[in-house]
Amino acid sequence: MSGSRKYSVSLPEDLAETVRERTGPGGFSAYLAEALEQKLAMDRLAEIVSDFEADNGPLSREEIAAAAAVLRRDGRAAEGAAA
Repeated sequence: MSGSRKYSVSLPEDLAETVRERTGPGGFSAYLAEALEQKLAMDRLAEIVSDFEADNGPLSREEIAAAAAVLRRDGRAAEGAAA
């Protein structure tokens, strides 16, 4: 990640305090940055799936299980779904 810039955001107080308790004051920004990166990755994945389904129809349970196995890096589950 390139340089940092300070932003002002509003968060629910209980959520912010829970994060601060887990991370300490020095880890708060890094925790939020990681959460935002994960959220962006999930948004991109949803867009990819949506585009694929628009062209090919809904994913089957087997295709979803195989993809989940790849994401978990568990090739055994992917082999079982393909059988």
